[in-house]
Order: sequence, then structure tokens, then C-alpha cells
Amino acid sequence: MSSYYHLCARNIGRPVRVVTHNGEVHHGIIDRVDSYNLYLKPMGGGRNLGGYGIGFYGWGLGLGIALGSIATIAFLPFFWW
Repeated sequence: MSSYYHLCARNIGRPVRVVTHNGEVHHGIIDRVDSYNLYLKPMGGGRNLGGYGIGFYGWGLGLGIALGSIATIAFLPFFWW
């Protein structure tokens, strides 16, 4: 199990910035975590209300990120950046 699992599980509901090993950057609120993936509710910053998929207020189903692909994770102090 990834070292990020327990960190993410303790911080469900907090806004984060995640950078993967291939350089992708994701901003969102931790929705849930399982043994293999971190699931974020995207934060849109005013663009398209978050806009991944179809859902309540544009949140959609969220974004799954493999725990093994996370290079860094930073907790954001606010719901915007």
C-alpha cells in the first residue's frame, strides 16, 4: 500500500494540489481513497464549475489518480489557488 494512502485517508474533504511523476498537476478536494487510487472532486476556479463529466453543479464523478503515480501532494489552505 502506498505511503500516500494513510495521508489521504486522514484528510478526506481537504483541498489538495497533486503532481504526478509524469508532470501532470491536479487541483481538487479529496473525495475518497482506496488501495490503489485517490479520487478528487475537481476545483474549477471559476472555469466551467469544475467541469469533469456530468453531475451536480458540474462536479461530475471526479478524477481518479493512481497512488503509485503521485510524486507530491500539497494541502491547500483555501478552496482556490
